[in-house]
Amino acid sequence: LVAGQAKWGLSARLVLLLPHGYEGQGAEHSSGRVERFLQLAAGDNIRVANCTTPANYFHLLRRQMADPSPQPLVLLAPKSLLRNKDATSPLQELGEGTHFCPVLAETVEEKGGLSSFPERLILCSGKIYYELRHKRAETHVSASLIRLEELFPFPTQVLGQALQRYAGSSLPLIWCQEEPDNAGAWGFVQPFLRSFCQELGLQGPQYVGRPSSPSPATGSFTSHREEQEKILEAALS
Repeated sequence: LVAGQAKWGLSARLVLLLPHGYEGQGAEHSSGRVERFLQLAAGDNIRVANCTTPANYFHLLRRQMADPSPQPLVLLAPKSLLRNKDATSPLQELGEGTHFCPVLAETVEEKGGLSSFPERLILCSGKIYYELRHKRAETHVSASLIRLEELFPFPTQVLGQALQRYAGSSLPLIWCQEEPDNAGAWGFVQPFLRSFCQELGLQGPQYVGRPSSPSPATGSFTSHREEQEKILEAALS
């Protein structure tokens, strides 16, 4: 699938829906293995995304059908977002003139009305955004959350525009993920984030997530919740 264009000149609109998510249901349930798809991605051969809103999901699938240069799409959004009351989109985000957004930077309303300059920048991808947002509301930490909805092709230009407003601020730039250090998107995004830090005068990038592990996730729901809480606290402390 990933070598079809390079080896045989064949492209496809195939969409892989992988319910990748850390829900505390064990290692097999959390084995979307986004890092393996990112290792295979090169030369615009596939697309890898992790949408967090219905509007972005709709636009991504529409783009997949209408794009004159189709590529296979790997979509890692977990099923739990179907039940998440915060994962909603107003109708105007699905109307005329709207499109897929590879990067979602928070508005003042999404920050809970906090318009002051943040103490830290937290980049993430997927459902952990909603957990970080809830934890921030509990702790009242001044942090800006930026979501990468598309990991490959990496949205360098759009993310650079989102980070430009913080240029020269020396703010810490944090990458927060649920996966272990040797998994997830961290290994792929790290060089891009390091370049942004050097260019814009930010600190980091700093990794926040589970330590390296031979297993994708623990088999204990209690341990899972303890690990997840430590990640959220570390990102916001």
